[in-house]
Amino acid sequence: MFIIKDNYYLYIENTKDININLMRKNTKIYIIYRNQHKQEKLENILKFRKLCTQKKFKFYISNDIKLLRNSNADGLYLSSFNKKIFLNQNIKMIGSAHNFREINEKLKQGCKTIFLSRLFDTSYKNKKGNLGVVKFNLISKKYNCKIIPLGGIRNSNLNKLNMLTSEGLALLSEIKKKPAIASRLF
Repeated sequence: MFIIKDNYYLYIENTKDININLMRKNTKIYIIYRNQHKQEKLENILKFRKLCTQKKFKFYISNDIKLLRNSNADGLYLSSFNKKIFLNQNIKMIGSAHNFREINEKLKQGCKTIFLSRLFDTSYKNKKGNLGVVKFNLISKKYNCKIIPLGGIRNSNLNKLNMLTSEGLALLSEIKKKPAIASRLF
């Protein structure tokens, strides 16, 4: 089963999480570098950024303006806990949210694309509940921005993604657990 969407967003925590050499050139792929632990060396990030450019992937940095500038990334990703307002209109920003309040915060921050989490059940500790397809579609129609599903997307529920009104989808843990999903989708 192929999932056809306008954009695909892949979260990585380090540049070794995904082998982009196995992926075809594609202007629809956005890679979000979201390292919450030990920061990688800038030279590794720059090499990865160069590969992304060669493959025509967009490369976004999470919550770090300095790294964004040093890596010449395409844009900034604002996680749901990031409440800072960035007034620089030259930076493309995307964000994540879990509820209406957080969606409104991301809009105030200037995000044009917002990931809404959790679409399906996840195995994360202390993370219960999910939106499901119907509730996600109802919420996404309320806002004048791109709302992208995130959370619990696996091989077993890929078929349900075709019922979403979303223009894209975002993957986090499934990329690390099963890298083959990337070749199946792209």
